[in-house]
Amino acid sequence: MSNIAFIGLGNMGGPMAANLIKKGHHVTGFDLSETALKALASAGGQIAVSALAAAATADVVISMLPSGKHVAELYSEDFITHLQPNTLLIDSSTIDAVTARSVAALASSKGCRMIDAPVSGGTGGAQAGTLTFIVGGKQEDYEKARPILKCMGQNIFHAGASGAGQVAKICNNMLLAIHMIGTSEAINLGVKHGLDPKILSEIMQKSSGKNWSLEVYNPYPGVMDNAPASRAYSGGFAVDLMAKDLGLAAEAGLDTKTSTPLGNTALNLYRIWSEAGNGKVDFSSIIQFLNGKGNIEN
Repeated sequence: MSNIAFIGLGNMGGPMAANLIKKGHHVTGFDLSETALKALASAGGQIAVSALAAAATADVVISMLPSGKHVAELYSEDFITHLQPNTLLIDSSTIDAVTARSVAALASSKGCRMIDAPVSGGTGGAQAGTLTFIVGGKQEDYEKARPILKCMGQNIFHAGASGAGQVAKICNNMLLAIHMIGTSEAINLGVKHGLDPKILSEIMQKSSGKNWSLEVYNPYPGVMDNAPASRAYSGGFAVDLMAKDLGLAAEAGLDTKTSTPLGNTALNLYRIWSEAGNGKVDFSSIIQFLNGKGNIEN
């Protein structure tokens, strides 16, 4: 079993760290939140006073942080030089590919291994240990990380070199936003014409409009008991996080002069919805925006 440092113990990182503990790994964690640290201790983990204190003697360092800025600040030259030689660094944050490649190059120059391994599956997947990991990095580093990732997820993909995991993740989330908006438009149109949203959703699931949003994450309240739409859009994947990922996709498109008109439209819609005060609710709530709601409480 490995000696693992886990940096960033929020809604995703906390359950991921707990699953590592359940699998027998020794986990020392750090987070700015006292509540998050107490949750780790309750799960059987150790608490550190700083990120460096958690990582200094670790075999593996895993991070789950809000943005590329935070990742770059964590994996500074000073931080990496204090790690043991050959330490495996796994960043599961969703950030821009440029930052992912930059910190991986720095880690390599200091004798450490590093992969970018953003996740898909949301908080439910983090708690259940069923996440999908999308990895960018060297093949040998991917193979070394795979047993660790399997403790937290079910599907592990090697997308390519450093940064490839981030690119694949933002491509996936751009598509997710687009088909959620399309699904919402279609259901709204049917309901306006008197159709039952549940029956319409079933028809589309069995027809050419079938997609993930219809199958497991229906945006219309009451259609699917376990979906955020049926609990006032609480939990799940926040509007602000979707807007962040769509912003990363837009930047990636500009970097390569790739046209992403639907992705850019989705970004604008989610930003407007966030600015109306809905940044913390689930992204499937976009159906309420398309329905003319000013915010989720109206």
